[in-house]
Amino acid sequence: LDAVDTMGWELVEADPQSGRIEATDTTFWFRFKDDVVIQVTANDSGQTVLQARSLSRVGRSDVGKNAARLREFFSLLQS
Repeated sequence: LDAVDTMGWELVEADPQSGRIEATDTTFWFRFKDDVVIQVTANDSGQTVLQARSLSRVGRSDVGKNAARLREFFSLLQS
């Protein structure tokens, strides 16, 4: 949740029971809304598994913005 806040995303929902976080990022120039979903679970050995996806609401191409957003998010988590 701290990383979501640091990234400047609007928190839509956080459900600790299911480990699901939903947020919205607004692109700078055109103000497009992109949805981000993060799922935090544990695998069989007890390690934390984090999965995330970013999806643009409009348009045919995001010009790599969704991938860049997730790379920045994961980089922030590692630092």
